[in-house]
Order: sequence, then C-alpha cells, then structure tokens
Amino acid sequence: MTTGKFSVIENQWIVLEDGTRLAARIWMPDGADQDPVPAVFEFLPYRKRDGTSPRDESTYPVFAEAGIAGVRVDIRGSGESDGVIDGEYTPLELENACELIAWIAAQPWSNGSVGMMGISWGGFNCLQVAALKPPALKAVISIASTVDRYNDDIHYKNGTHLSAQLSWAATMLAYQSRAPDPELVGDRWRAMWMERLENEPFFLEEWLGHQRRDDYWKHGSICEDFDGFPVPAMVIAGWADGYRNTPMLAVEGLGDKAKALIGPWVHKYPHFALPKPRADFHGEAIAWWNHWLRGKDTGVEALPQMRAYILDGPKPALRRNTDPGFWIAKDSWTPPRMQPMHVGPTSALDVGKGQANAVRDIYLKSPLDTGTASGEWFTLKPDAEMAGDQRVDDAGSLTFQSASLTEAFDALGQPVLTLDVACDADWANLAVRLVDMHPDGAATRVTFGVLNLSHRDGNAEPKPMPKGEKTTVRLVLDACGYRFGVGHRIRLSLSTSYWPTILPAPIDPGLTIDTGSIALDLPMLGEHRAIVMPEPENLDPLPTYIEHAPSETRRTVEHDLTHGTTNYRIHEDTGLFEHPGTGLSTRQLRDEIWSIASGDPLSMKGVSTWTCDMARPGWFVRTVCVASIACTNGEWLISAKVEAFEGQTLVFEKTFEKAVARDFM
Repeated sequence: MTTGKFSVIENQWIVLEDGTRLAARIWMPDGADQDPVPAVFEFLPYRKRDGTSPRDESTYPVFAEAGIAGVRVDIRGSGESDGVIDGEYTPLELENACELIAWIAAQPWSNGSVGMMGISWGGFNCLQVAALKPPALKAVISIASTVDRYNDDIHYKNGTHLSAQLSWAATMLAYQSRAPDPELVGDRWRAMWMERLENEPFFLEEWLGHQRRDDYWKHGSICEDFDGFPVPAMVIAGWADGYRNTPMLAVEGLGDKAKALIGPWVHKYPHFALPKPRADFHGEAIAWWNHWLRGKDTGVEALPQMRAYILDGPKPALRRNTDPGFWIAKDSWTPPRMQPMHVGPTSALDVGKGQANAVRDIYLKSPLDTGTASGEWFTLKPDAEMAGDQRVDDAGSLTFQSASLTEAFDALGQPVLTLDVACDADWANLAVRLVDMHPDGAATRVTFGVLNLSHRDGNAEPKPMPKGEKTTVRLVLDACGYRFGVGHRIRLSLSTSYWPTILPAPIDPGLTIDTGSIALDLPMLGEHRAIVMPEPENLDPLPTYIEHAPSETRRTVEHDLTHGTTNYRIHEDTGLFEHPGTGLSTRQLRDEIWSIASGDPLSMKGVSTWTCDMARPGWFVRTVCVASIACTNGEWLISAKVEAFEGQTLVFEKTFEKAVARDFM
C-alpha cells in the first residue's frame, strides 16, 4: 500500500535467533532503498493490528513523510507474534528488543541509527532497553513511564498496595487472551490462540510475590544506575496521570542527557491528550529524531531542561476538557527551594516553621471508604477517572487549611510532609493530599502521597511501628505544577484510608497524630521564563473508524446505609468499531466492582471482568476474563478465569486460584 511519500508494510515477519517470529508494521519513506533513513522502533504487547492502531496511524505516517521509518512490533504472544508473553519487562523481552534494534539497523533501507519511543509499556521498555546499550540505539522518547518500578508504577506506592494492580492484571489477561488475526497468520491462528490461552501467566501472582522493593523491581529501574544510562532521553508526562514524577526524577538523575516536558494531560500522547492545551508532539519528536538519528542541528540540545504547564486553579468537573494555566521553562533544573508551613495552635496551616514542643495529639481513624473521590491512579479520560471534588473525602479526614491567600503561590516539584505519629499496631496506612480550596468551597486535589508506615525508612527492609510510641515519618508527595490563586486557601488532608486507590491494612488501628509536629514544605516555582508551546496543527489527529455500536462509560458509588457497605463500580465499553482498511471489528467491555464494609478491612474485595470481541463476516471470537482479589488477615486471595468462544461455542476454559501470604512488614 502506497500513500503519498511513504508506503505501509502491513505485516513484516522478523525471525529472532530462537526461531520466534514477531510481527511488525512498518511505515517506510519513499526512496529509502536508495537513500537510507533512520528508524523509530516501538515494542508493545497491545496489538498493532487493532489495539494501538489509531494512535500508530496518527503518528507514524507523519514520521514517514519526514523521512523517518516507523517500526511497530508486537511482543511475543501478543497480536500476530508467535509464542507466549512471559511477564512484564522481563530479560527475554529486553533481549528481544535489542535483537530487533540490530535487525532494523542492518536493513538496506536503514542508515544504522535507531530511536526507541513509547507511552506506558513502550515508555518503560525504551528506557530499560537503552540502559542495556544496544549499539544502534541513539536516543529515546519516553512518555508516561517510570525510572523506579516499585514506587512509581501501577503496583505499589511506598509499601501500599494499589488497587490498579488488580485492574492491570485483568487488563493484561484480556489483551493476551485475544486471538491473532487469521488474515495475517492464516490457518495457524487457532493453534496460536490455544497456545496463548493455555500458557499465559496471571501477572498478579508474580507481583504479589514481591511486596517489598527487591531485585524483581530493581530490574528495569534505571534509577539503579543513572550514571550508566547512555543516550539522550526526552521524558514526557501529564499532571492528570499517575506517572507524573518521572520527568523530574529523570532530569535529576540523568542531568544533561534528559529533557523534561510535563503538560496537563491524562495517560495519552500529547498531540491528542486531554485536558488541553495539547503540545505539538510530532514537531518535537521529528526535531529530536533528526538531530540524534541524522546529525542535523535542529536545536534540541538547546531546549530547556524542564518545560512544564502550571495549572492555574482548575475546578473539579464532570469532564475537564481544558485546564487553565501557563507554560514555563527552566533552562537548568535543580531541586526547588521549599516554602515551609506548619499547623499552628488554632489548627490553621500557617507559613513558616512551627515552634518546638507544641504537642497537640489528635486520634484519627477514617471511614474505610474514604477515598471514593480519588479517581483512577491510571487515567485515560478527563472525566470521573480524574480526582473529583475533595470535600467528599475530606469529610473523613483530618484537615488543616491556610488563610485566604493575598498573593498567588506557584509550586513546581514534590511537596514533603514530616510529622510524628503513633500506632497501636505493626503498621497502618497514611494518605496525604494537598488541596486547593476555591473561594466558593470547591476543592481540587493538587497532589497526594501514601505510605505504609512499616515502610517509613525504606521499601526494601520494612520494620514494624514501635507500638504506642511516637515516630517521625517523612512522606514525599507526587510532583505538581500548580498556582494557588489569590483568595484561595491551601488545605492539607490526612486520612488512614484511601480506598479504592490503595487497599486497606488487615487491621484498622487508626493513628495518633501530633499536629504540632506537622511540617509541610511546598516546592517553589522559582526562577523561570514564560514560553509558548506550539499546539498541533491537526486538531483531530486520530483516524476515523466505522462505528457499529457507540462507546459508554459509567462510574458510580453506592452506599448501603442499612448494611454499612460501599460499592465502587466501573463500566467501560469501547463500542464496536471496524477498521476501514482491514475490515476487523473489535469491542472491549470492562466491568469492575470494589466493595468494602464499614469497620471491616478484611471485607475488601475487587472483581474485574473483561469481555473482548473480534469479528469479520463469517468469523467471530470472544474472550471473557475475570480476575479477583480478596483477603484474610494473613493472605491475599486471588483468582482468575478465562473463557474463549468461537462463534457461540465455548472452545477453552481455565481457572486459577492462589493464596499469597501478606507481607505485614
């Protein structure tokens, strides 16, 4: 297929040294066989044929028209690639990526220089692969990723268990259970499908086997050796996403090798992400690739080390399509100066450091369902997935707030809270939020942090709390870029629950908090300059597919006042859409419910169900994947079930159940 200045190789088989055949889709600039070109490589388990095709088709044609080949490869066991996936960012996956980079560089159409790019999984593995130093890899662009797999991914956060861990295990089970496309693999499709269904792992078991920051999480965490990272990296994130810390951590760790860009966005590429304003990702990326892969002077080395969008008081809303704010640049990033605040005698949040020995103990035990306004940790849409009005959660929290501001306060960086707490158990959870209180009372969550108190001195070797004794703890909140406006107030909110974002401890002892010890350090924006960030010329860059059934989203909280239970329900339906070029129609439904009973942390349960359909005239397959987690005092109880249908006939079924010891420390 040829379109303008490039052609698309719909499916290219790449055979690895072990004989595994991986499937690639390649966008090839015209004339590359006579005048070799650089290539950008993306390596994912999300199915190039259907899963990521809209975003691929929004970007790689633009690269190809600029004379840069795009090579999008499915990881083994996904899409049309052979084999079975063996986990998340495994040594085998990274070795395969290095082999693929060498294959790309050796092609007659390649100039020998390869870049690697991606968002989320692809953003992770491009950093991890670069750390292995494959010779042909010259630069990376990493979006919505992490440098620390334990504390800044979808699994754990300072020793707390993120509920997103179940959601993601269910998602991966659903993705890897889907069939390859017979149009590309021929009659082998069914045997390949059965092999996947029979052998795919349930990722949650492995993740729960590593509840501390051990070698499993250190693998692939480039923060373990920033000095050894060899190539330039553009690191991008959005304030509305869970992966917001990485750009700052990357520039602090990598120094001049890294450039950071942070916008207001959810977990999407910047040229079509919401909330707006968007950024011209294509222009940024092409300049990056032309410099590092072609040797052209495009000015990227002179880019500021940090560019960030400072949110200017967005209000909670049912949907945040555009967030007010302004772009700033810092030519050189250094850790920010901090503005100290403390809780004064009247329980107000006051500027400056507090007086020593002003002990004021308050016992806090939040309702177990405190946190239903927290939104998703991993956001894909600017609706109820984003944190809502915080007055709902603050009702079950201990709060302190400043006087109305007489001048705006601009923050950029990670706030830090220190305080003295006492606990009558080995551990408990602490959740901390920084909230913008608007003059009309609306409450916007600016950032948050959570801590399993047994992890207060580190995540590798946790230790129990000294029962009943006051202990000083320090909690670094997630990064933020935010203006607290004139007339607004700054609120600090503390709770012992943040459900369903984090799962509860097995007992609920509450905490005694010495409010006189509370010290909050807010990162100051400091020296900067205002900049204008170009927005995409194409305001609607995603391709249009044929709609057979519309998409639908619902998210509800149900309080049973008679029985004291709370249910948090999620329904996501992608709708049924047909790719106009391939004729393949797909649909995915996610139904998830979290439940908890008042006063009983062991009542917690989560169930995530995915139904995935693929169809062409005369061909229909469906998979139904159900994953669940519950608990006892000493164990996590996990289960999974996979059913596969060809037409209306059940052709495969398996179940999985496991009890995994809870690591109380």
